Amino acid sequence: MVGRSGRQAEFTSFVQSSARYLSRTAYLLTGSQERADDLVQETLTRTYAAWHRVRPHEAIGYARRVLVNLSIDTHRRREPVPVEWSERADTHDAHARSDDADEVARMLATLTPKQRRIVVLRYFDDLTEAQTAECLGISVGTVKSACSRAFASLREQYAPITNGDQS
Repeated sequence: MVGRSGRQAEFTSFVQSSARYLSRTAYLLTGSQERADDLVQETLTRTYAAWHRVRPHEAIGYARRVLVNLSIDTHRRREPVPVEWSERADTHDAHARSDDADEVARMLATLTPKQRRIVVLRYFDDLTEAQTAECLGISVGTVKSACSRAFASLREQYAPITNGDQS
């Protein structure tokens, strides 16, 4: 049996090893660093409160689930798309182009919140379809169809414009 100080040391180690991952995921889900920081803080607070029942090998999955659920709850309470996501850079002006990370964030902002959560977990957090479905409490089929619709939407919006010649 691990004592109180041992559990605190385990949690501290968990925070040190997972904070960056959770922050990146939160940013991709929210589009705002400030909102992401708040989301991670609340996630870690809730994870700490439940730490006595969290298995060490499942801790990151538990925290990710808390993060996603908090993101969903936050979305239900408020949600305009963050301003920094909604202003799309002029891709024809090399000086106005943003770096790849900002462009990805703007692209994610065009998706529905559900599609954004699924794409972030599936492709940025590198979860399988089954893991993504389990984390969100949905079916694997929903994950597949949402990804398909998300990528179709992105292709439609961001595909290079052609002059009508389809070769």
